[in-house]
Amino acid sequence: MRRRKRRRLKWGNIIRLFLFIILIVGGIYGFTVYKSFNSAVATMHEPLDDKQNSEKQPKALKKKEPFSVLMLGVDEREGDSGRSDTMIVLTVNPNNNSVKMLSIPRDTMTEIVGKGKEDKINHAYAFGGVPMAVDTVENFLDIPIDYYVKINMEGFKDIIDTVGGIDVENDLAFKIEGFSFPAGKIHLNGEEALAFIRMRYDDPNGDFGRQERQRQVIQAVIKEGASITSLSKAPDIFQAIGSNIKTNLTFEEMISIQKNYKEAGKNIEQLTIISEGKIIDNIYYGIVTIAEQQRIQDELKAQLELNSES
Repeated sequence: MRRRKRRRLKWGNIIRLFLFIILIVGGIYGFTVYKSFNSAVATMHEPLDDKQNSEKQPKALKKKEPFSVLMLGVDEREGDSGRSDTMIVLTVNPNNNSVKMLSIPRDTMTEIVGKGKEDKINHAYAFGGVPMAVDTVENFLDIPIDYYVKINMEGFKDIIDTVGGIDVENDLAFKIEGFSFPAGKIHLNGEEALAFIRMRYDDPNGDFGRQERQRQVIQAVIKEGASITSLSKAPDIFQAIGSNIKTNLTFEEMISIQKNYKEAGKNIEQLTIISEGKIIDNIYYGIVTIAEQQRIQDELKAQLELNSES
């Protein structure tokens, strides 16, 4: 048994938006739409560093090897470097046709790689951008992160407005930022959706409730973006995506994922990491036990086939 070599090619409830992008790739038609998408991918593309070997990963994808993605939902406002409000690790295995998705609570205490101290895991992005966030998550989960996708949540409203708004099922009535969200089925525009996913302090489920709302919003975006009526808006959708997403995923890699991994996207299992809230120096942290951390690491390693014979 040997552990798969760590791949240096990296890229930084957002899994749904990722799948939305891939779904759109599979459905593109006509020269205008193709050209618009290709242009959007060029705008989105942002390698992590100069040491990346852009030739290796497409071959790995063509061979249908398991891979991992770190998805970052970043709340970047004017005058603020931003923090990764959402951190989701997506592990895709085409051999068992499944995807395992782990949402890492933003308050999770862990070592911030490159900073030499422990802090909330979402601070890694504030300290060192996508590279430090990737290194920190790799260290926390003890798996290689092959890719990243960073979504600017402030600009996410543009995508929602482009598809004509979304419908969600709200299970908790609340008010925030001047908006009122009654319980039940509600229609949201971009500004409303952004406020909807930001609320967490009045939610009895805290960050977990917020993550659920984020999943709902992004799943609704997929539904609207994939609808027949939205196909005519494809160029505008791609422009909105290109302006608000950064990744080192290339056009060729997107095509490989759509071709070789689309069946895995139909079987998504959400994983939960259990932590205990603790106040340290008047700051709230989520403490994950060694045993719980090991449990999650083992499950993700199995999904990525890191310990299997090659």
